Parts: sequence; structure tokens; C-alpha cells
Amino acid sequence: MLDRALAILDILSAEGSDLSLGEISDKLELHKSTAHRLTMVLERHKLIERNSGSGRYRLGLKLFELGTRAISHLDLRERARPVLDRLVLETSETVHLGILEDTEVLYLDKVEPARSVRMSSSVGRRNPAYCTAMGKATLAHLPDAQVEEIVRKHGLKAMTANTITSFLDLKTELKAVRERGYAVDDEEIEEGVRCVGCVVRNFSGAPVGAISVSGPAFRVTKEKVKSLARAVMASASILSAELGFKQQVTIVKATIGA
Repeated sequence: MLDRALAILDILSAEGSDLSLGEISDKLELHKSTAHRLTMVLERHKLIERNSGSGRYRLGLKLFELGTRAISHLDLRERARPVLDRLVLETSETVHLGILEDTEVLYLDKVEPARSVRMSSSVGRRNPAYCTAMGKATLAHLPDAQVEEIVRKHGLKAMTANTITSFLDLKTELKAVRERGYAVDDEEIEEGVRCVGCVVRNFSGAPVGAISVSGPAFRVTKEKVKSLARAVMASASILSAELGFKQQVTIVKATIGA
């Protein structure tokens, strides 16, 4: 059944024009009732659309959405690597690239400095968005309703004594992130680790990922956050520009709290 459903998508793509149920049935040599069942499933999942006037079928926007996401993730990592390499040389701390997946940050890439004390993170790892610098940098640029849904699904569990566990406090923090242009994980997910992150945007201005610099708190001190933030913001700006985003200049503030 899956093969036949994919064949319908292939034929709609190849034809380049809308097809009737009868045409789909004839071209794929399917019984009309079988073709109808398959098109109903594809339409329910928004993989194809039916013109309400003509009754003819075409590819759905869901395919565009899925394809765009897949390409952007691959393209993001490839384009980001030179930026990450430069950032780790500039900061001498561990650099990450991540994206928001559901309620968590998924680590797409990591570059480590030549230091004996390094971060225990790894590519493919996931962490809660609300208590990570990359997560908060991304959440700060999402609609309030989407942030509320993420918090509702995941909750605000205390990971350390510094973790934000109140939705009101999180909203205040995200507002501060938007204003200063970067986010800070101030030992919120792991004691002794501090992180500075900034959102990466695509051509439409939508957040598609984030870059961060992480290190032990004795090296990444509160006094050093400002200089690291400048470096992270500059790198995120470069990567966003590569993805087509025309970014305005943001003034970095010295504070790290909400």
C-alpha cells in the first residue's frame, strides 16, 4: 500500500498538473476504489490536495514543508561548520550548533578546543529547550502560543538550583533574550557549566537553529559573558546572512540575568 501511495506522489510530481481520480487510476493501473482509498489517506495527511471546484488532485504543501525542513537541516550544518571552526578558535571554548525539535534542542554539530577540560556533550544529544542557551535563544523568537505549548508538553523540571521553573519567569527571561540578542545558560542544566547562545534565522526571519559557546563556569565567568556574546552573535549573524536573512545590528548588553 505504501508503494502505491508513493507512486501517486511520483505521478503527480511528474505530470506537473492536477490529475483526476480516474487519471491517477489509469496511469498507475489501479482499481478506482483503491486509488480513492489511497488519495483519501494522502489528503488526510496533507501530502496531496483536492481542488474543491474541479475535484482534481495536486501535491500538498506538507511535502514542501517536509522537504524544506530536510534540506535546511542538511544545509544548515554544512554552511555552519566554517563558522563554528572560526568561533572555537576565537573563544577557545566548545561550540555547538543545534535546532529545536519538538520540546528539546537537538545537537547537530560540535567543535572542541584544544583544552584538557571540555564539555561532555555529543552530536545527536537532546536537552530541554527551556534551560539551555540555544533553546532559550530559539524560544525567544517563537510565538507565545508555541512556547506555551512546548512548556505544557515538557514542563519546567528543575535540573539545578538555577533552573527556571516558573512559566512567568521564563517569559521574562525570553523577553530579556530578545532585547539583548543572546541567551545564557547560567548553570541551569548542569552545575559548573555556563553557556552563551544566539539564534540563527533563515531568509524569512524564522529561527532555524542556534549557535552556542559552552565552558566550565570557572573559565566562562559572568564577566566574560559579554565578550563571548559578541563573538556568538557575530557568528550567528554570518550564518543567518548565508541563509538569506538580512539582519539588523543588535547592541549587546552586559547583563546576563533576566
